[in-house]
Amino acid sequence: MSPILDSIGSVKAFGWGKILSSTAFESIASVTVGSGGSANVTFSSIPGTYTHLQLRGFVANNSTNCNFYMSFNGNTATNGHAVFGEGANPVSYDNSSPGLIYGMRTNTGQFVFITDLLDYTNANKNKTIRTLAGGDANGAGRVGLYSGFINNTAAITSLSIAPNTGNFPQYSVVSLYGIKGA
Repeated sequence: MSPILDSIGSVKAFGWGKILSSTAFESIASVTVGSGGSANVTFSSIPGTYTHLQLRGFVANNSTNCNFYMSFNGNTATNGHAVFGEGANPVSYDNSSPGLIYGMRTNTGQFVFITDLLDYTNANKNKTIRTLAGGDANGAGRVGLYSGFINNTAAITSLSIAPNTGNFPQYSVVSLYGIKGA
């Protein structure tokens, strides 16, 4: 690695420590939604061997105006806030609905999200969630930053993602990765 990149990599950034190499991410599981859709995507028996978790999702051809929510260990109690843009209308809010990871509101179409679950096994603090997401609704899309915390110190051993209305459409993909310590 170059000396410049090496020195940048040693800087503590956003609580992640060093900038992570491509080998820091390990695939834990991936779900591709089949014919007829699915009410939720669930990951259970999550190993406690990583420092952080990351969800990456692609929702294909969503025809329902809905929000997507996560629950952890069967518990949906979280607090959060968001900033997102929808055309010329920036929006922000506090105390979002439990586990909100992406708010589609009036948008339909395809969208992607990346959600970080920081220090998911640390029993000495609440868990932090942050999501970067964006969607296309044939020119009327949305991009957003969502964050929150799980008001519970228990290690995350399972998580489920579900739309508040309808199903995950066929061909949607949600993958869970473990992130090794920096």
